[in-house]
Amino acid sequence: MTKPLVGSFDAVFADLDGVVYAGPHAIPGAPEALQGLEAAGVQLAYITNNASRSSATVAEHLRELGAPATAGNVFGSAQAGAELLAGLVPAGSRVLVTGSQTLTDQVRAQGLEPVPSAEDQPAAVIQGFDPGLGWKDLAEAAFAVAAGAVWVATNTDLSIPQARGIAPGNGTLVAAVAAATGRAPVVAGKPEAPLFTTAARHLGVERPLVVGDRLDTDILGGTNAGYATALVLTGVDSPATALAARTAERPDFLIPNLGALYEPYPSVQRTDGGFGCGTALATVSGGTVEITAPEGDLDGWRAACAAWWDANPEVTAAASPEVRWVVGAGS
Repeated sequence: MTKPLVGSFDAVFADLDGVVYAGPHAIPGAPEALQGLEAAGVQLAYITNNASRSSATVAEHLRELGAPATAGNVFGSAQAGAELLAGLVPAGSRVLVTGSQTLTDQVRAQGLEPVPSAEDQPAAVIQGFDPGLGWKDLAEAAFAVAAGAVWVATNTDLSIPQARGIAPGNGTLVAAVAAATGRAPVVAGKPEAPLFTTAARHLGVERPLVVGDRLDTDILGGTNAGYATALVLTGVDSPATALAARTAERPDFLIPNLGALYEPYPSVQRTDGGFGCGTALATVSGGTVEITAPEGDLDGWRAACAAWWDANPEVTAAASPEVRWVVGAGS
C-alpha cells in the first residue's frame, strides 16, 4: 500500500477520550493530525456517547485543545437517540425525557413533545445521563415503560470517569428501569450502529474510518455499522487486547497515533506457515503465537493478529494466546 491510510476513506469518525485528549490535555500530535484532514479531502466527525453536553459545548472544548471542530461535526448519543426515536413514533408524540436539557432540546428538535411525567401518557421514553437524575425520575420512566411506551436509551455505558474515581454511568440507570419493568430499550449509542450511521447520514459520507481506543465501544460500534475500524494505541486498549479480542471487536488496522493516518499502512501477507508484516513474521501453534521481531514491534503485533485471527475466525469471547517473541536474523 503506497497511499496514506486515510486516502482510502471519505471521512474519519474519531472518538474523543483516549484519541483526541487524555484528561484535560490533548494527546500530543492529535489536534495537528485532525487539522490535516480537510486538506486531504477527508471529512471529520467526532463520535461520543456523552448525552449531557451539547455539540456546541463539546466543539468549543475541542477548539480550545487545538482540534478543528464545529457543532455540526460533533455527534453525541442524545442526537442519535432523538433521531432514532423520531423514526419509532408518530410526529408530535409525547415523550418522557429522563435526562439532560440537551436531550430535551434534541427531542423537541425532532418535532416531538417532551413531557415530565408518566401521567402525561407519553408514547415513548428516552433515557440519557444527567448527574441530577434521582429516584423519582427513574420511577416515572419505569411507570411509562411498564405501561407500554417505546423506550430508547442514548447509551448504556456502565461507568463514567470522574476526578474522584469511577462513577455509575447511564447504563446503570437504564439497568434500574430494566430491572423494574422487565423490558430492554433500543440503544442509540456505541457500540450500537445508530450513532455512527447518524453521523454518516448528516455528513453524506459512505466510507468512513472509525478511529477509537476501545474495542468494546468504538471498534465494535464501527463493525456493527459496517464501517472499517482502526484501533489507535493512545488510550485504553493495546495490541495484546486486540490480539485476544472476540471477532466482532477485531480492528481492521492498528495505528500508534493519529499521525499514522497519513502514512501508508504496511501490508500483511500470508506466508508459508504464517503471516508477515514488514520484516516481522508470526506463526500459530496450538494456543501459542510466535512472533519473529523485536519484542513489542508493532508490525509484529499486526502479523500476530492476522495469524491468530486466521486460525480462530469465529470467537465469541476474548481469549488470550500465549505470545512468544523470537528475535530472528532479519529483525
